Amino acid sequence: MGLLAVVATALWAMLPAYVPNNAAVLFGGGPPIDGGRTMGGRRLLGDGKTWRGTAAGWVAGAALGVLLNAVRDPVGEVIGVSLPTFPLAALLALPLGAMLGDIGASFLKRRTGRERGAPFPGVDQLDFVVGALLLTALAAPGWFADTFTLSVLAVVVVATPLLHVLTNAIAYLLGLKDEPW
Repeated sequence: MGLLAVVATALWAMLPAYVPNNAAVLFGGGPPIDGGRTMGGRRLLGDGKTWRGTAAGWVAGAALGVLLNAVRDPVGEVIGVSLPTFPLAALLALPLGAMLGDIGASFLKRRTGRERGAPFPGVDQLDFVVGALLLTALAAPGWFADTFTLSVLAVVVVATPLLHVLTNAIAYLLGLKDEPW
């Protein structure tokens, strides 16, 4: 697989995992998942992790995956790359895993004494990727192995933090986030 194909496959395959956290920011709010519960004097997750945001993120990511399946062939022809089709298990696992990874990172932040919005370098940029990849590997192992080769995974690990910083900065400038990370 050439470099263009590796990069295109990596970004294409991760799009349903990249969108959920952005959708959660836009459509979130409402009751927090942890219901205000604490552990060791600190909130389990905090007010930023809500049921509505998690559901909106999951639905947005899955809907994007359906759309990507619909436009796969024409997009692939334009860029000259055979892009992967998302099976149902991957359509559901990528965005849900992304949301669960982000929730897990929030739990870790609280346990390490970080407040909501405090930076947690590395974790902030890759939490949702780890969650998405792990859940997808469990839910659609054959598709995962065929799609996420070592070179594709390397692109995901390098490109994701860059994209994460860029999209968060844009959301901050648009007033959608309180901090630019």
